[in-house]
Amino acid sequence: MPLKQEVSGRKNKPVILMSMGQQDRNGHPYQVMTHKYMQPVVEISDCIPLLVPTCFGAEDIEQYLDMADGVYLSGAASNIDPTLYGQENLTPEKKQDQARDLVDLALIKGAVARGLPLLGICRGMQEMNIAFGGDLYQKVYAEEHLDDHREDPETPPEVQYGESHSISMVKGTWLHKLLGDTISVNSLHGQGVNNLGEGVEPLAHAEDGLVEAIHVPALPQFTLGVQWHPEWKAMENPDSIKIFKAFGEACRRRAGNDQDLRIDKAS
Repeated sequence: MPLKQEVSGRKNKPVILMSMGQQDRNGHPYQVMTHKYMQPVVEISDCIPLLVPTCFGAEDIEQYLDMADGVYLSGAASNIDPTLYGQENLTPEKKQDQARDLVDLALIKGAVARGLPLLGICRGMQEMNIAFGGDLYQKVYAEEHLDDHREDPETPPEVQYGESHSISMVKGTWLHKLLGDTISVNSLHGQGVNNLGEGVEPLAHAEDGLVEAIHVPALPQFTLGVQWHPEWKAMENPDSIKIFKAFGEACRRRAGNDQDLRIDKAS
């Protein structure tokens, strides 16, 4: 019996893998995923999120990928372990989640190998760049040529996730065709992409030149990493709707091709 099958003659919705992160509460380690990241996958992409715990390592990643039509890497409060991109830790005061790092890197590599659509938000975009051999600015705010892209933690979420600055799309790219010349985005990150990984190309830049969106154009599947948070109140943001619809459509195409392959093998 195939892992993904039709029910009552109706095609199942695409399945999107989403990795969870560790959060300690009252001395107990939890695996968590914020509702705001899952909501646009369900309401806009019209897909089903499948949460992947990261506390057990990456040993079973291939089995998770067998069930998937796409991979979606969300943001998180933790920083990525800088040893994964050859640097010493310059922000020891910030928490890390090494178990999530290793699972996410395995998910990215698995998605690439299988032709699965790949979407990364904030931390997820940074992981995509690292997976292809790139690195990060660990302190964007300490770079003289860059602005401070962090949120004010003393303000309510509505202010933190409000429009912060504009970004400009790289002309002639598919994201430029999708979103136009410029859009306004929120900004809640202390780290950012520095050197791009092999095959990784920018799709958008902030006003100070910081890379705000990336893709891997040599790959046949949909790939997109964005530094801002399109998931925040996505249904109220036309640009967010376009992004999550494009991701959902890519996952549906992948799910359809996968179904065709299963039919071919059975015939």
